[in-house]
Amino acid sequence: MESEAIKFVGVGLATIGMAGAGIGVGNIFGKFMEGALRNPTAAGAQIGNLFVGAALVEALGILAFVLGILILNS
Repeated sequence: MESEAIKFVGVGLATIGMAGAGIGVGNIFGKFMEGALRNPTAAGAQIGNLFVGAALVEALGILAFVLGILILNS
C-alpha cells in the first residue's frame, strides 16, 4: 500500500470516535428524559450534570475529529 492510502485508513480509524460521541450524547439525553419523566421534581437539579456530561462527550468527538485532520495533514 502507498503511504497516502495508509494515511486515509488511519484518518478513518481515528474519526470513529465521532460516531461514538453521537451515540453517547443521544444516550445521555435519552436517559435524562426517562429520569425526568419518572421524577419531574428532581429533574431540575440534574440539568447541570446533563450539560457537563454532554460537553465531555462532545469534547471527545471533537478531539477525534481534530486527530483525524492532523493525521491527514501530516
